[in-house]
Parts: sequence; structure tokens; C-alpha cells
Amino acid sequence: MGFIFTLSWKNLSRHKKRTIITASAIAFGLSMYLFLDAWLLGAELDSERNLIWYETSSARVHNPEYWENRERLELKHVISQPARVIQEIEELGYPAAPRTVFRADLAVRQDPFPTDGSMQVRVYAIDPQRDDQVFRLSRTIEEGGPLSGPGLEGLAQDGSPGETGTEGLSDELPGALIGRWLAEDLGAEVGYPITLITRTREGFYQTIDLEIQGILNSPNPMINRGTVFISLGTADRALQMQGAVTEVNIRMPDRADTYSAAAQLEEDLSGVNGGLGVYPWQEIARDYIAMSSTKRQGSGLMLFLVFIIAAVGISNTMLMVVFERTRELGTLRAIGMKDGDIRLNFLFEAGGIGILGGLGGLVMGSLLVAFVTYIGVDFSFMLRDIDIGYRLSGVMYGAWHPAAMIGGFALCVIMTMVVAYFPTRRALDMEITDCLRDE
Repeated sequence: MGFIFTLSWKNLSRHKKRTIITASAIAFGLSMYLFLDAWLLGAELDSERNLIWYETSSARVHNPEYWENRERLELKHVISQPARVIQEIEELGYPAAPRTVFRADLAVRQDPFPTDGSMQVRVYAIDPQRDDQVFRLSRTIEEGGPLSGPGLEGLAQDGSPGETGTEGLSDELPGALIGRWLAEDLGAEVGYPITLITRTREGFYQTIDLEIQGILNSPNPMINRGTVFISLGTADRALQMQGAVTEVNIRMPDRADTYSAAAQLEEDLSGVNGGLGVYPWQEIARDYIAMSSTKRQGSGLMLFLVFIIAAVGISNTMLMVVFERTRELGTLRAIGMKDGDIRLNFLFEAGGIGILGGLGGLVMGSLLVAFVTYIGVDFSFMLRDIDIGYRLSGVMYGAWHPAAMIGGFALCVIMTMVVAYFPTRRALDMEITDCLRDE
């Protein structure tokens, strides 16, 4: 066996240029795969964090009837006792924050804005005192200050209007936070007035006059693009919510089993509000997860195509090697070398090419992965106007994936040995005399 290894290594060094060219093709393909895999993995991890931190939370409580038609953002089916729900959740050790989410037309007028106009936005009514326990919204305020206004404690909890009920808004305009990209589209600045036009819980049209209190620049593009945040008290008065909210968001530890935790919470809340549903973020963001899975499959398809191309090149190289050394094969067989040993010699030679190419691919791939992981690539110029599905709004970072590196290297070696088997078998099927007469 040692003689076969030595012979295989010498055969590699006999044709250095051919060995280097073939190994370089493998190295390039492997490095590109590792780069793409790390980039997609990093985008997935960052997107999941941004999704949970700024959009879905770890899990969310809804009225089951609201959940069935959640895309409509209707205010008919709500959580009428949010304080009790939050108390039950906090007793289990999870921070919770109520929100009311609805659609509205945002209208602005020329002076101070550049021109009159309106656009549809998604509005989140949040509890300024509790929201930071679940989300990281206040950390993304780029201009202005945090949202002020009454939260859960200022709302009635018995289904009737409280001190902030429906008796009209105060003379001072309530505050609002808007995303950076929305502010740029409108030409808005802190202190500018805006108006929301929407429907109340009873279906009547309502206008809400607001003043921009802060501008957000979030890592989540959904927050930057078309979102307005107001206080829960402001929404309760204007929308006649009577202390109700559309959702209660829950923060769980990073590695928590959100499915089992949500099931336990749902059981504990079975007697509240006639029964409520608790949905983990994976259910809330099912469309995103499906998109992410599709992109990962695309990465695997790229790896397959790269290796198919490399396999064709290696196969051609081994065919040339075998045909060029047909007389040499005949001589080895004539002096008594077994066909199995000759086959091993060629397989080891091909495997050596795979090892050289795999090592080169790991080195080049690691450099590329290090670059995209620690420095990243700024795509904010593109993500500003294009929704690619990932919850990323600026620099895209990669992530180290040791399993892909080990698997890719092993596949390089195995693939080269497999594609070398068939031309070697063909040569060994020839008679020894035919091999010796080969020119």
C-alpha cells in the first residue's frame, strides 16, 4: 500500500501543470460555494434576529378569530383584557407588551412638506413604558426622542372608556415615530405634523393628527419603509378601542423552544377573553421561513452545478491520464501488478487532486468568508428600494459554517475519486498486449 501511495504522489508531480489547473478549478468552485453559503447563513441569522427584535417578538397572543384573517388587520376581534393576559405571562417569567396594529392613509400637506400627498402605512400603537421590554425599537431612534404618551395603565380594562376614553384628543398633538426611508420619501423632519386617516373599531372614519417625535433607522427594512408608531393611549381614544388591543407580544430567551412555550401559555390563557391563541414567531413569519428555505435550496443547487462542472473537468483529465499511460499500464500488468492495485493507484492520484483542490478551496473560501463575516458588504443602496425578503436594511454579514467546510472538502475528495474510477476501469478492460502496442 505504501508503494501505491508513493507512486500516486510521483504521478501527480510528473504533470504539475495539469494537476495545478485541475485542482484550481476544484478550489475555485469550493471557495465560491463556501462564500455563498456563509453569506446566506449570515443573512438568515441576522434576519431572524431583526424579525424577532423589531417585528414579531418570540411569540404573540391573538384572538383566534383575528388570527384567521390577520392580514386584514381588522379591529373587530381583539383582546379585551390585555392587563390580565400580561399578568399571566409575566407570572411565568416572560416580559410582555401590548400593541394595536392597523392600516391608515398617511396624509401630508405642502408647507412644511415639499408637496401634498398621501400613502398607505401600517400603524403600531405601542405602550411606551412596556414595549422596550420586548422590542428594541427605542435603540434605533436616529433623530428626535422616544415616544411619549399613555400606555396600558392609562386604558380602561373592563371594556368601557377610561380616563383617556373617546372624549377627543388634547390640544397638544400626540407624538409619532416614523421610519427613515418613509421620512425621506415624505421629506419629513422631526416636529412636522402628519395626519392618519383610518377606521375605528366600529367602522367609522377617523382622522388622527400627530407630530413627528422621532425618526427610526432600524436594521429591519419593514420598519424603515412604511411604518408609523403612536402611543397606545392615542390609538385607544381615536379608534374607540375601550381598552382592548389586537395583540400581546412576548419575549423569550434566544434558545427557547417557542412552540412548547407557546402551547403552555395558550393553556394558561384558556380562561381569559373566551380563549386566546399563542403563536410562536415561526408561525407568524411562515412566509419568510419558506422564502429563506428556498434560498438555501438554491445554494445547494449551486453547489451541485459547480461540482458537476468540476466533475466533467476531472473526468476529462483522468481520461487523458489513462490514455497517455496505456503502455505504462500494460507494463505494470505484464510484470505482475494486480488490476486492483493499479485501480487504487489511479484513485489515489485522483484523490490527491481532490485534496489539493479542497485545501486550496478552504483557504480561499475562508478568506472570503472572513471578509463577509467581519467586514460585510453594504447593500443599503439596493435594499432601500428593493424588497429581497430578508429583514436587512444595510450591511449584509456572513457567518462561519464549519459543517459546510468539512462537507465540501470531503465531497471534493470523494467526487474526484469517483469520476476517476470509470476511465481506469475502461483501460483495465483492455488486453495486456493491446496496451503494450498502444501508441
